[in-house]
Parts: sequence; C-alpha cells; structure tokens
Amino acid sequence: MKAANRGKGTKSKPDIIRLRERGTKKVHVFKAWKQVVAAPKNKPEWMPDKISKPFVKKEKIETIE
Repeated sequence: MKAANRGKGTKSKPDIIRLRERGTKKVHVFKAWKQVVAAPKNKPEWMPDKISKPFVKKEKIETIE
C-alpha cells in the first residue's frame, strides 16, 4: 500500500510493483494505482475533503532460478 501511494500510476495505466519474498526465491508482482476520492464522513478535522486512496491488485508470483 505504501509503494502504491508513492507511485504515479492510474487505473488505466497502473504501476508494476515487484516485491521479493524474504528467504525464498519468489517475487510477488502487483499492479498499483491511486485515485482521488472523497474523505470518509467521520474524518478528523485536519484531513482534507479529498484524499489519495491506493489500490493494489496481485497479478502473479514469479520464481527466481
């Protein structure tokens, strides 16, 4: 989620995030983007009316040889 929020991807052109699983030879591949959405109704005072919400979708798991 943190990497998705820092990226510049959009829903039509998402960023590709690759995370290696520690201690194994697996790489998890995700598509990530963020959208500007309305803040929740029970938001604190300091939060703006519109916020960037990250979205992450797992695509596949690759193995390193």
